[in-house]
Amino acid sequence: MSYWYLATPYSKYSLGTEEAFKEAARVAGKLIQAGVKLFCPITHSHPIATYSGLKLDDYDIWLPADRPFMDLAQGILVVKMPGWDQSYGVGHEIEVFRAAGKPVRYLEWPVKEVPHDIKTG
Repeated sequence: MSYWYLATPYSKYSLGTEEAFKEAARVAGKLIQAGVKLFCPITHSHPIATYSGLKLDDYDIWLPADRPFMDLAQGILVVKMPGWDQSYGVGHEIEVFRAAGKPVRYLEWPVKEVPHDIKTG
């Protein structure tokens, strides 16, 4: 089974990390409803960090934790939320996918329409 890796900013999102988490969840839900198979690291990691006491901005923890999902994903969807282009994590994820020769797709924010080719791809 193939799926997309959904990249969104977190610590660089201007409304704060809690709102970044909520917006990532809203975008992921919209994509899932449209039939897109995906993994969203922010919606996975934010609750874990919140309730376990782990720091979500500790790249020594989260980059290795997310790497297997990047390795198995068919490509990356980058949501151009405010701060995406200043995010260390999003930049790192894009480079991992480029180095692997996997597609890097950008979605305008707010996501209003889901491109057909990512629904079936």
